[in-house]
Amino acid sequence: MKKIDVKSLQDNVFSLIGDRWMLITAGTAERCNTMTASWGGLGVLWGAPAATIYLRPQRYTKEFVDREEYFTLAFFGEEQRKALTLCGSKSGREVDKVKECGFTVAKAECGAPYFEEAELVLVCRKRYAQEMDPQAIPQDAKDRFYPEKDYHTMYIGEVVEALRK
Repeated sequence: MKKIDVKSLQDNVFSLIGDRWMLITAGTAERCNTMTASWGGLGVLWGAPAATIYLRPQRYTKEFVDREEYFTLAFFGEEQRKALTLCGSKSGREVDKVKECGFTVAKAECGAPYFEEAELVLVCRKRYAQEMDPQAIPQDAKDRFYPEKDYHTMYIGEVVEALRK
């Protein structure tokens, strides 16, 4: 992986996140957890490049993101779709997803874990977290996405490093 300037990214973020999906990973290179996500955003906040992610309370990865200062977002080619599907359907509490997918854990300068098989990695320093307020969510979204009332926590991370294969 080669370090790049985050401002040099030419990827369509709607396709990158919504269609291709990403892995959100936190922990250490020795003990981390990852999950597939297709909700999130990239932009600028507080004068810096930023990423926004959303985690439901029951997700095991949330424990790692809550505990750690950094998390990573990894984007892969279509050849990894099966692995991304596994990482979105199995819990790290029950399955070693890294081993099951055959991923190789590497660590960013800050120590945050990511996977060498990724095409693009964004290393984020957690800057803000807030539970979604159900009263502020439109009823149609609550009906469609929250039948279990398991509202997401929103996290904003400053993108401190970008790596490309």
